[in-house]
Amino acid sequence: MENASTALGTERVGKLMLRYAMPSIISFVVNALYNMVDQIFIGRSVGYIGNAATSIILPIATLMMALCFMLGDGCAAYLSLSLGRRRADLGAKAVGNAMVLSVLSGIVMCALFEIFMQPACRFFGCNDEVLPYALEYGRIIVAGFPLSAIAISFGSPIRADGRPKESMLGLLVGCAANFILDPLFIFVFDWGMAGAAFATIIGQSLNAVLYIIGSFRFKSVAVKPACFRLSPAICGGVCKLGMSSFITQIATVCVITATNNVIVTYGALSKYGADIPLAAFGITVKVNMLLVSVILGLALGAQPILGYNYGAQQFDRVKHTYKLAVVLGTVISILGFLVFELAPDAIISIFGSESELYNEFARKSFRIFLLATPLLGVSIITPIFFQSIGKPVHATFLSLSRQILFLIPLLYIFAYIFGLDGFLAAGPVSDTICFILSVLLVALSWKKVFAANVKS
Repeated sequence: MENASTALGTERVGKLMLRYAMPSIISFVVNALYNMVDQIFIGRSVGYIGNAATSIILPIATLMMALCFMLGDGCAAYLSLSLGRRRADLGAKAVGNAMVLSVLSGIVMCALFEIFMQPACRFFGCNDEVLPYALEYGRIIVAGFPLSAIAISFGSPIRADGRPKESMLGLLVGCAANFILDPLFIFVFDWGMAGAAFATIIGQSLNAVLYIIGSFRFKSVAVKPACFRLSPAICGGVCKLGMSSFITQIATVCVITATNNVIVTYGALSKYGADIPLAAFGITVKVNMLLVSVILGLALGAQPILGYNYGAQQFDRVKHTYKLAVVLGTVISILGFLVFELAPDAIISIFGSESELYNEFARKSFRIFLLATPLLGVSIITPIFFQSIGKPVHATFLSLSRQILFLIPLLYIFAYIFGLDGFLAAGPVSDTICFILSVLLVALSWKKVFAANVKS
């Protein structure tokens, strides 16, 4: 078991980053593709009304993801820090406790949203025309929450255990099944929105099965039956370390809710109407999530290296890992920015051909809302850095600032003053502010976080 973790403190950082980050990136990209695949096939069958419906259900699915990422990422950070401090026993308990909480979360969220699906859709900005499609799609997605909770949360602890390829494999199998079943259910069986939803939950179920098998094969810790007995201290520690991931996802829910409602309100006053901006902006968000997933996968691939070496007080390796991750994340961000700005029409066409009015607004969404994309490398990686070294307050503050503290107020203010164009401009302004805050917090904390650990 010791050999499985000590490589994190001895192997060359670049080599470790390649080993951990590539499977992690693939895993997160595949996770992001679940919703995108649905939108591609729905757009080519049902049309933009169907895509608008998936935009309504997205925040419901993201609420589920918020709990699961908190438990999975928090468990991974707890496990890595425990291994670095030679406390494998605590790491094993964290794994068991996180697994139990993940399953319980899936069951509770399934029950709640099956009961309150219609009012939830209304709250997230659904109008009368889109509602039947949203209900048809959403009720099936929510029914799969108990298994999708496992698919979302178990990957991070498996990756932190030194098995990033296993974590990646589960997601690849699930996404491949979704990609194969989507056209079969939608076009051959003619199931429409329901077909897309069934394809998604079947893919996530296969993913969950592989993760369940992997959860009995931990190498760095011995997960015994006693580890599944819930401990308030362990659960609290896992949730505390995963709070940044939770806040990030909850912030996404708040942003999607705000954007949906602002779009419906101000879109109705524009030449585009309410439905076109709702569908087009939903595609912009999901394509951007694909880029964010690459950077987030890079950051979480670096997480075991950061956590282990910080726990072992090998600070030079921690600093080198963070700097390398930021450089790579920035390069990826710039490449994504170039694609968004230079080829929005090519991206839009993947999701089906619509009216010129629809294409016009989709083009503006990509070019204006994603204008500050080159700054995302620093903004996304820095909260994960603080989370990995056991500084949840720093991580949570940055996670809150990126979307809750700035983006949502700016969405309403700019939309009120400038209409839909102002709504789109709020994105790059908020991203720029968050980038500045990330740089300042790292500069102010850099010496202090390492010196404090030495004294302890």
